[in-house]
Amino acid sequence: MKVTVLIPGVLRNATDGAAHLDVDVPDPATLGAALDVLANTYPALDRRLRDERSTLRRYVNFYVNGEECRRLSGPSTPLPAGAEIQILPSVAGG
Repeated sequence: MKVTVLIPGVLRNATDGAAHLDVDVPDPATLGAALDVLANTYPALDRRLRDERSTLRRYVNFYVNGEECRRLSGPSTPLPAGAEIQILPSVAGG
């Protein structure tokens, strides 16, 4: 099943400059499964999104079709066909 992952500018250096990626996710299609597929192609991106235990990094927000995944089921959030995953790292400064 295909889903689209939107990559923010700050992470595009890890995706060879791609702003969005079409990902073929195996069943059961979940956010975690989509991130596993991305990790195989873009390991540097995976290190920015998940820690060594494959836990979502707390300073990166993931939205599935506009809904924040931590309010859903985190990495177990199911993905419908054609889902759009948006990745938004937190920005700090002052």
